[in-house]
Amino acid sequence: MDGLTWITYVGVITALIVFPGPVALLCTSHGLKFGRHRATATVLGGGLASLVLMLVSALGLGAILAASETAFSLLKVVGGGYLIFLGIQAWRARPQPPSPELDSAVPDPQAPKASIGRLFRHGFMVGVSNPKDLLFFAALFPNFIAVGEPQLVQFAILALTWLVIDTTLMSIYAAMGSGLGRWFNRPGRVKAFNRATGGLFMVAGGSLAASGH
Repeated sequence: MDGLTWITYVGVITALIVFPGPVALLCTSHGLKFGRHRATATVLGGGLASLVLMLVSALGLGAILAASETAFSLLKVVGGGYLIFLGIQAWRARPQPPSPELDSAVPDPQAPKASIGRLFRHGFMVGVSNPKDLLFFAALFPNFIAVGEPQLVQFAILALTWLVIDTTLMSIYAAMGSGLGRWFNRPGRVKAFNRATGGLFMVAGGSLAASGH
């Protein structure tokens, strides 16, 4: 892969990833609630989801979904349902102050707890729940792969580049959420944030389930 092609690819995917979607929203929310260090697990879960979708797309499932209305619709409903479920959970969450960072000098014993594994699973499930990403990768990658060159190496470069940029930008979203913590020291503000993020998740899930190809 020549340098100009790679630079063009970096520019394209940076513009795409920086636009906030469900994973960015989740990273911001977890950064606020649990601190940016713990939210790193959410970021990594979303990154792994992207790698899985890229691999599955490369194996041809993206083309199958594009050809099968039933399979695509089923996966959309499942993915949309999961986002709606997360939205309901966020909407109904009890207002608690955000957790301080784990390396804080005076940690708050009353701060909300969440295991690293749970945060990682949330990031992965939100990232992998959108079947449109399979079609997206299937449409994106051929534009940057030279047919006459070894395709496995090119695919690895594209995938690793995506992973680095994706995790970097999602980490920024998590840090932004953590930085907002001082503004959410009142239960009313936390409740409003929970309702807002819950509503956005439900809207995203409903839009995914109802959308066409």
